[in-house]
Amino acid sequence: MKAMLCTAYGPPETLVLSDLPSPKAGPGQVVITVKSCGVNFPDVLIIENKYQTKPPLPFSPGCEAAGILSQVGPNVERFKSGDRVMAITGHGSFVEKVAVSADRVVAIPAGMNDVTAGAFLFTYATSDHAVRDRGALKAGETMLVLGAAGGVGLAAVEIGKAVGATIIACASTDEKLAVCREHGADGTINYTTEDLREGIKRLTGDRGVDVVLDPVGGRFSEPAFRSTAWRGRFVVVGFAAGDIPKIPLNLALLKGSAIVGSSLGTWMRREPELFAESTRQLLRWYAEGRLKPRIDRTFPLERAADAIAYMAGRHVIGKVVVTTS
Repeated sequence: MKAMLCTAYGPPETLVLSDLPSPKAGPGQVVITVKSCGVNFPDVLIIENKYQTKPPLPFSPGCEAAGILSQVGPNVERFKSGDRVMAITGHGSFVEKVAVSADRVVAIPAGMNDVTAGAFLFTYATSDHAVRDRGALKAGETMLVLGAAGGVGLAAVEIGKAVGATIIACASTDEKLAVCREHGADGTINYTTEDLREGIKRLTGDRGVDVVLDPVGGRFSEPAFRSTAWRGRFVVVGFAAGDIPKIPLNLALLKGSAIVGSSLGTWMRREPELFAESTRQLLRWYAEGRLKPRIDRTFPLERAADAIAYMAGRHVIGKVVVTTS
């Protein structure tokens, strides 16, 4: 089978399209014949050895995949060969076939096409864990989303609206913010042209926000945390900006606020029942038309390196997907 491999740490152009033996399903595993796989920011980091997960070389990037089950291993009862499924793999999805633990696999609902399925599970599960579980967002509250035009950001905007909250979306261009409004954002802040704290004051009447969702890090984290309301929650999702901020802890003391971490992989491993319930709720919202993944563009497998480079350049609005056919 064809596989896009990282054989040595480096930028996307160092990835190599290779031939590998097809995997076999072990106990508790399935093999997916991949139709599509989403490109996510961890793919940018993992090939440069900057991510917390460090698979041994050589490996294929790709956090998620969607396709058809070609093999079901022993002790797997929920699925059968021929089922259409999507899965969170962690890495290894830029291939024609991938083996994955069955507890990370979800059936693709009727009416969802392969490209959408490849773009759905990783970002929406990441955002749902961050927004509803760690952020404890409730109806009537206000949530600020940094990097709101990315895959995780747009998913958070939609989930927040489904919960019944008011959503403030922050992004670097007016084009990105227009897309955020299309996906339900109530207010927007262009943080390249407006001071972030002043924008939050403008939109909240100086009250502040109940939840901050931050997949970006960098220089906007501290002013966002300073803008939380009493008992606000600041949810750390990632550091797409590259810099890990150092936030003065006295700010938490003064606001009675909390800084909470959100790690999808750890959550899935430690609390699989909650992950399963999250996916069921996400699929219910999808069926109701509340969640609408935005596909920025697709790339064929042989151009997976270009897809990661496009992601690294921060051009993406929504999701980029790699397809195998």
